[in-house]
Amino acid sequence: MSENPLSLPPERETALMAATMLLSVLQRAYKSMADKAVAHHGVSATMAWPLVMIGRQGDGVRQVQLAELLGIEAASLVRSLDQLVAAGLAERREDPADRRAKTLHLTPAGATARAQIEATLHDLRAHLFEGVPDTDLAACLRVFATLEQRLGCVMPSRAPASASPSANRPAP
Repeated sequence: MSENPLSLPPERETALMAATMLLSVLQRAYKSMADKAVAHHGVSATMAWPLVMIGRQGDGVRQVQLAELLGIEAASLVRSLDQLVAAGLAERREDPADRRAKTLHLTPAGATARAQIEATLHDLRAHLFEGVPDTDLAACLRVFATLEQRLGCVMPSRAPASASPSANRPAP
């Protein structure tokens, strides 16, 4: 941030303001559309996202890690996890490395539900990005990577995970 904001050309300041405003608008709009898209799978949106992320991170993700990936407080996640466990879609197990901690695992029914939800999200992304050239998408991802670095955050698709190939799948 070496430049004084007042020294930016007005066109650039306008573009930067529009870009930063659009980030939150697009995030909310995508989340709303994705929530509606997965609703017919028989789980609420508050259950679907933890279910998807447990599957993407591989067996054994801790609740605290899952909360970080979802961008919520661990305490806020408890009810959703309780619902997933009660529905037979996930289970908590004692962490062999730390018996005070619990790890989260999908049941076979949870893995099936997750696969169906992932297919729905795949179709949604394909629809939303239809006609967007790969070069434009690559440029967008480079900008996001720069912002990720400068903001000091870790995107869910790059978060540390178990040695599962599902850990490298894109975020919802």
